Amino acid sequence: MGQIQLENMEFYAHHGHYAEEQTIGNRFQVSLNIDTDLKKPAVTDNLNDTIDYSKVYEVVKREMGMPSKLLENLAGRILNSLHKEFNGLEKVTVKITKLNPPLGGKTEGVSVVLTK
Repeated sequence: MGQIQLENMEFYAHHGHYAEEQTIGNRFQVSLNIDTDLKKPAVTDNLNDTIDYSKVYEVVKREMGMPSKLLENLAGRILNSLHKEFNGLEKVTVKITKLNPPLGGKTEGVSVVLTK
């Protein structure tokens, strides 16, 4: 077993409950931990024997481009898409952070973490 991690991918998107968030948009960070068997690619050195993380990035980018009112919904969509498009995923954890959320005070971000 092994893990592929994509850390702090940054996107500008239009997710949020409030109309202003949906219109103006905000910056988001997405991190993934993908548990999968990495024994074979560790020996073969062949991209076809592992999860191509450039393709994983494209799935996340596509989902980030489709607005959601809730980060929970967005995280669920990302997880479902990854499990649908890639074989051999044992477990995937996604963390989505909305940077500078509209909370009425200073905070670096708010995050949602889901695992499937």
